Amino acid sequence: MLVLDQVGKTYPNGVRALENFSARIALGEIIAIIGGSGCGKSTLLRAICGLDRATTGSVTLDYNAITAPHEKIGIIFQEPRLLPWLSVADNIGFGLGGLPASEREQRVSRALARVGLADKAHAWPRELSGGQAQRVAIARALVPSPEVLLLDEPFSALDAFTRADLQDHLLDLWADTKPTLVLVTHDVDEAVVLADRIMVMRPRPGRLFEEIRVDLTRPRDRSSSAFEDVKHQVLASLDRSLNRAVRPADNLLTVGDGI
Repeated sequence: MLVLDQVGKTYPNGVRALENFSARIALGEIIAIIGGSGCGKSTLLRAICGLDRATTGSVTLDYNAITAPHEKIGIIFQEPRLLPWLSVADNIGFGLGGLPASEREQRVSRALARVGLADKAHAWPRELSGGQAQRVAIARALVPSPEVLLLDEPFSALDAFTRADLQDHLLDLWADTKPTLVLVTHDVDEAVVLADRIMVMRPRPGRLFEEIRVDLTRPRDRSSSAFEDVKHQVLASLDRSLNRAVRPADNLLTVGDGI
């Protein structure tokens, strides 16, 4: 269980980036965090993974406080951040140095096949397209079997077709071991495609405004009326989150028809 308890972050210049953000996230859940610019989404991810310690409140994973980077928590950024001097296979296996060579090779080979890049094992990162490079980044993050994987707008720089393709690849890889996924995104479609719960944030300072549970069966039909209904709920919540005269919702909103 990943528990965020009244997490707040104030920077040395006095800017309050986060205030009293609380959530309980079960193993295997996919959570999307969405909100306007400056609402602290990336700050929250950095606090969860221990890259940036919260000023107030706490982050715990399985009752252990997270105050620094943790082996059970992986992260994928907007840019793939592959190591240019390593091959694709070596990039994926970079975090598996403690394993025997044969097991490391098996895991890397499986991961390459799962993301459709078995023929790119010996290629260099510079030889990959943007979508291929991000597939490598996803495989690299998941191959050590983290308990929690954080994703900071990982597909935002890609075209719509590639983005949809990678969303499907991510769900395929997630299905193998079902780690907890916490995704920051500006894309409402992406949030509805992937998430079990969507957490809408309010800016200045960033805090939870409303939580929407998405009860849609996977794989989700992007063209269905049920999908559109959820999108409208999220868009309406985003609009309200920017209106300071509107108080945060007291109740959980559930939409869909059974996950």
